Amino acid sequence: MTSLTSAPPASRTSPDRTPRSRLRFWRSPAGQPRWARPALLGIAALAALLYTWNITSSGYAPYYSVAARSMSVSWEAFLFTSLDPSAALTLDKIGGFLWPQALSARIFGFHDWALTLPQCVMGVISVLVMYRLVRRWQGPAAGLLAAGLLTVTPVAASMFGHAMLDGSVTMCLVLAADQYQRAVRSARLRSLLLCALWIGLGFQAKMMEAWVIVPALFVGYLVAAPVRLRRRLGQLALAGALMFTVSLSWVALMTFTPERDRPYVDGSTDNSAAAMVFGYNGFNRLHAGLIDGAALAAGAARTSPGPDSGRDQAPPKDRGTANDQDGRARGTGSPGPDGTGAPGPGPDGAPEPDGAGGTTGKQPRPDADSTSALKLFESSRYAPQIGWLYPLALCSLVYGLLRHRKAPRTDRTRAGYLMWGVWLIGTAALLSSFDFPHTAYLAPLAPPLAALAAAGTVALRRAHGKAESGVRVWVLPAVIVAETAWTVRLASDYTDFAPWLIPLTVAAALGAVLALTLRRTAARRRFAAAGLLAGCVAMFAAPTAWSLSVLNERHAGSAFDAAAGPLPAGLPTGKPSISHRPGAGDGPGGGAGPTGGVGAVGRDLRTSLTPAQSKLLGYVQKHDGDTEYTFSAENWEAAAPYIYAEGTPVLPLAGMHSTSVTLIEYRHLVASGDLRFALVTDAGSKASEIGSWVASACAEVDPRAYGGAAADAEPAPANDAPEAPAPSLYRCEPSDATSH
Repeated sequence: MTSLTSAPPASRTSPDRTPRSRLRFWRSPAGQPRWARPALLGIAALAALLYTWNITSSGYAPYYSVAARSMSVSWEAFLFTSLDPSAALTLDKIGGFLWPQALSARIFGFHDWALTLPQCVMGVISVLVMYRLVRRWQGPAAGLLAAGLLTVTPVAASMFGHAMLDGSVTMCLVLAADQYQRAVRSARLRSLLLCALWIGLGFQAKMMEAWVIVPALFVGYLVAAPVRLRRRLGQLALAGALMFTVSLSWVALMTFTPERDRPYVDGSTDNSAAAMVFGYNGFNRLHAGLIDGAALAAGAARTSPGPDSGRDQAPPKDRGTANDQDGRARGTGSPGPDGTGAPGPGPDGAPEPDGAGGTTGKQPRPDADSTSALKLFESSRYAPQIGWLYPLALCSLVYGLLRHRKAPRTDRTRAGYLMWGVWLIGTAALLSSFDFPHTAYLAPLAPPLAALAAAGTVALRRAHGKAESGVRVWVLPAVIVAETAWTVRLASDYTDFAPWLIPLTVAAALGAVLALTLRRTAARRRFAAAGLLAGCVAMFAAPTAWSLSVLNERHAGSAFDAAAGPLPAGLPTGKPSISHRPGAGDGPGGGAGPTGGVGAVGRDLRTSLTPAQSKLLGYVQKHDGDTEYTFSAENWEAAAPYIYAEGTPVLPLAGMHSTSVTLIEYRHLVASGDLRFALVTDAGSKASEIGSWVASACAEVDPRAYGGAAADAEPAPANDAPEAPAPSLYRCEPSDATSH
């Protein structure tokens, strides 16, 4: 009998693995094969290479990058995730995904690579944690394969290389699954609470998308946690309370902060953070009008809001009314500053390209299948970015559940299949139920697809090695054939991109089938490893080719849309051009918001002032005195150049869907001396009530006073649209607000 004080059994770790060897990070920990850590580091290095290769030309998402710049110079804007440094107007979503970007810009300066760097780090973290997740479940070989498959998922290869919100939520979901796995194995409340914390942080990054994992974790823990049902339910209730607390923290901040002391909520018609989060960014995308007070959800026709459209004309304390004095519903939009009613930027924060250097009211969808309920399988835009492993993952899920159907309730292997399966199927069902505007929405599918595909490959290989004869010998070859057929179907539309891919895939699949179906002989054992290798080539060559294509900037996607590999026929490509809508361009009020090909949006966005803009800003700063706002601009695009260049506290009168102040509030700012200058276009003075008041009540500044003559403006390139007339600068005195 062994005493309680006797020495523990000798470790299998080699004698040279002393505590000091922990500094040798390339060596595998005890209990793992020697090849595991070096292989993992190689996969992580590949991920880092893919994500950072184009980091210096990753570009900006025009709408979000303005907010990131504002948050990098103002802690108030950082807290409220505001579009402008003075925190007058929020984004049309929770901007928690911008917190790492803003901090990076504070440290390294405002550059596109500084905004992208946190996303690259998040991508590598996701890959490393993915290995740990699947290793605990199916062993180190499956863990390495899962990490590798996540790395070469095309949408992830592009997404983590650009400054966009989906990378943050993907990392949070992987970390939440990691803590869930710890919890379901030991029923530790601490791990379950950490899981809830990561989901809540993911909610700050992309709101309700972070909750897609909740059913999977709930079902998995309720079924498999090794404690009594009553305790399982109690722990889940505590974790749920923490998850909702963290998730709704920003909404609570906006709800309980007096309206006078916080920015207006863009994406709402009644200044409601809850309506913006759960309406515009949530249920209203499934069916319009489910949540009152939300702006028009993505996919619906709308126009760009003018400087005072969508807001009531009541004093600040009465901003709760739902309509303007003229009866228009708030937040529904009105003709823009040019009075044309031209469509505005896209619903997720960037101009919508039409392929000709302008903007349109449509998302860049190349095929009708993008709106189908089967879009994840049929769409030539979505399927190549995420769907290469569908057959393998689904076969793995079915095989795993059937094989372990009689296992004990707490069986860890079956619990893993259950969790990953519910995550995959639930997320796919949700994405199939509504029309989403960007391929990055597909990112939450990447972890379960990678995990199930890796687990299935390893589990089927083990089962094949034990099979003597009969049907079981043909299971793995049949799965390889099904996966190869699906790959050929997807790749057949892109033979010009990789003409070698289909022949290689078919040849590898044939070799795998021949090697894996040999009779039980010494030759079969000898060729089994070669057959598995050939099968992996057949199954994984296509997503790998698509992902490696991001090393070519043409195929790397953009900060507006994550897309690796060739774009489907009909989707615009090429260099961006500069739009010259009124209030956007090289003039004093310009915002050089690039449009054009999806793969190029934001790469040439100008973040420095033109000479004309610099002269205007210098004049205003010299004469504005101690004001809260340097000047007002008609919309966020007109304010963007000044925010980009110097973090200037410009007041944007219009955001993506809403306006920041009413006319009464605007006049109050002028009367109190918090605002003295305004940029107004001729069209804006006719279409906007605020612009009309400024033009009639305030004094126009002679352009010669700040060197604003037309001759000083930079000429537009020959291939750009004609530049709109520059806006006029007006000076408003406190007396103007009371006398008019």
